[in-house]
Amino acid sequence: MSANTLLLSLELAGTFAFALNGALTATQVARLDIVGVLTLGIITAVGGGIIRDLLIGAIPPEAFTTWLFLTVAAVGALVVFFLSARLTRFTSAITVMDAAGLSLFCVTGATKALSFGLGPAQAALLGMITAVGGGTLRDMLIGRMPPILSTGLYAIPALVGAIVAVLAVRMGFYNLPAAAVAVGSCFLIRMLGVRYNLNAPTMRLPPDASH
Repeated sequence: MSANTLLLSLELAGTFAFALNGALTATQVARLDIVGVLTLGIITAVGGGIIRDLLIGAIPPEAFTTWLFLTVAAVGALVVFFLSARLTRFTSAITVMDAAGLSLFCVTGATKALSFGLGPAQAALLGMITAVGGGTLRDMLIGRMPPILSTGLYAIPALVGAIVAVLAVRMGFYNLPAAAVAVGSCFLIRMLGVRYNLNAPTMRLPPDASH
């Protein structure tokens, strides 16, 4: 499998996963109609990639230069809309789909940034931005605090996965197994954080002197 084919496959998988996540959020959290489900699913799926492409100068963004991404996102959203009654029993589905999209996009964002000539540190950072961008837009639209601001193990797993992908590319052995390791590292850290309620250290404020 060529590097371009691998990148496209991972991006489409991430697009579908985030579309499912956005649509699940629309149906189970925001209780939106079919237009809202499609809108939230598509924005969640392609938002991070659009931000990435604008930052690296890939204009127009890839989501608008091929029918694949918008179609995959729309299909994922419609699958959730028509099967929403059956999906309500899976209470952890939103979190799992979000973690899957996060993991896939941190890898594709980092590798695409490298292909556009960015350095390793910049590529890893852009991989993280790609991963969290769609979910952040999703939460802003429904008036919810984005996980990147409320949990320390959301952006951090994405950054770890992006770093693993960057190292694999720079060392010359980026292939499907290496991509799977990068994706798996992000997914594992994210799900461990959810399972054990782990967060990065927060600032400890002094007690109120008046009490």
